[in-house]
Amino acid sequence: MPATRVRRHIDAPRARVYDALVDARAVAEWMVPDGMTSEVHAFDGREGGAFRISLTYDAPTGVGKTTAHTDTYHGRFVQLVPHERVVQVVEFETADPSMRGEMTITFTLADANGGTALSAVHEHLPPGLSAADNETGWRMSLAKLAELVERERAR
Repeated sequence: MPATRVRRHIDAPRARVYDALVDARAVAEWMVPDGMTSEVHAFDGREGGAFRISLTYDAPTGVGKTTAHTDTYHGRFVQLVPHERVVQVVEFETADPSMRGEMTITFTLADANGGTALSAVHEHLPPGLSAADNETGWRMSLAKLAELVERERAR
């Protein structure tokens, strides 16, 4: 199964980046590609904790996996190593068999150049999900993550 791998330098300490990975309010702000809005239905940011999130296209032309214009997914945190690693398993809520199946997302954080080197790996993409589109969405989302934690650092 295909995977997406994205790296990004973030000008903020690992602790702040980690916190934004496991905080519902932060996730609602950054873990959403451009042209979509996020709604966090449930979120328990601890190891074993579950979450459920919907991403809805702003334009009526966006095609969703769950409903006409929305992608809803649920998941759980399978490993949390504070300030170093977040592993979550997610799955789209869809009737489309080509979009079904559990995916694993692993965030790894390391000190780098006065900030954080973030590596994000999204594994086991379902066959109906384009790896290129997934990578584009992750790059957009990680840019928002960087903006969020860098803005907070500047305060």
